Formats: sequence, structure tokens, C-alpha cells
Amino acid sequence: MTGAIETTDRAALCNSTSHLILASGSRARADMLRAAGLRFDVVKPAVDEEEVKHSLRAAKAPGSAIAETLAEIKAQRVSSRHGASYVIGADQVLECEGQSFDKPASRADALDQMQRLRGKTHELISAAVVVKDGLRLWHHTDRAVLTLRPCSDEFLARYLDAMGDNILTTVGGYEIEGLGAQLFSAVRGNHFTILGLPLLPLLGFLRDTGVALR
Repeated sequence: MTGAIETTDRAALCNSTSHLILASGSRARADMLRAAGLRFDVVKPAVDEEEVKHSLRAAKAPGSAIAETLAEIKAQRVSSRHGASYVIGADQVLECEGQSFDKPASRADALDQMQRLRGKTHELISAAVVVKDGLRLWHHTDRAVLTLRPCSDEFLARYLDAMGDNILTTVGGYEIEGLGAQLFSAVRGNHFTILGLPLLPLLGFLRDTGVALR
């Protein structure tokens, strides 16, 4: 669904002559860019993510290819209407023992995912692509490895009650920056990657191209 453009008001570290768009409805990604001092607009791309994922999984594409492909499709879709802007597309895939997980569709789905993940180690794969005038200028994919502790059904139920609808906004049904930290026994990888964006490499590219100040 295409949403209205949302303009941020923090521009201290951004070159105001270069227009930047985040092609994502993710609050976490917008918060990361905003906290890093960038000024940008948010345009939600009209992309049938489930159809794309189904096609790629049928072709046995790895999680990294799925995340990168979706990130580019989102960026290209928005770039087609905002060609002069630098458009950031991003996506994240969770893989565990050869299976991919999506954002849960309901509380019951979130509980099922957590029960399947507990006591196991899984990967979060985050990809970002930058497009301008329909051309892919940059891309980066990063991975983080997380181990969900063998928590009880009672704990999971209380956790899901406390999180409410927030569990439907993140792959795996957890927010590690909050109560979700209680779910894990080990985490290896970049914090920003876990939140859904390889932020530091992206900021490096934006500085190199003059979108962000050096």
C-alpha cells in the first residue's frame, strides 16, 4: 500500500541538496536513520512481498538473495516515481535450519514461530539497496546469529501479552531492543543489522556520495 510522504525534521548531518527517501514502512529503520542525523522522506512501496518470496523460495534462492531482491524491488518501485532522489530499499529474512520465517500474521502465529525457534540458533539477514534514476548504485547484505533460549510456554505467553500488536511488525515476532532481549541466550552480529538495516555501511556510502556530510 502506498502511503503519504513523511518528512523528518532532523538535518544536522545531512546535505540538504541531496534528496533521500526511505522506501520502507518500518518504524525501526526510520528511527535508525533519524537518530543518525539524516533528513529523509518515507514512501511505502506498493510491493506484493509474499508473491516475490514465494517465487524466490520455489527457485530455492538463499535468504540473502531474497532479502536483496526485495530491497531492490522496493527501491526501484519508489524510484520510478521519484527518479531524482536517492532511494533506500531494505528487507530482512530470518532463517533457521533451512526454513525461512516471515512476520507473524497473528499472536498464534508468533507463538508458533517462537516455539519453533526456542533452543535453536537462527540467522537474521538484512539487506539494503540504494537506487537513483532507476539505477542501483549500492547494495550491502549483512548477517547476525542469534540463539533463542529454551524459555517456557508460560514465559512466551506473558511476553506476547506484554508486546501486544508490536509482535506483528518484526520477523520472528521479537524486538530485541526491548523486552525481546529476555528471549536470547547469545547474540553475534551488528545491532543495527538485527534491527533490520546494515546502517554503518549505508552511512559510509551516503557520506561518499555527498548525501550525508563527511
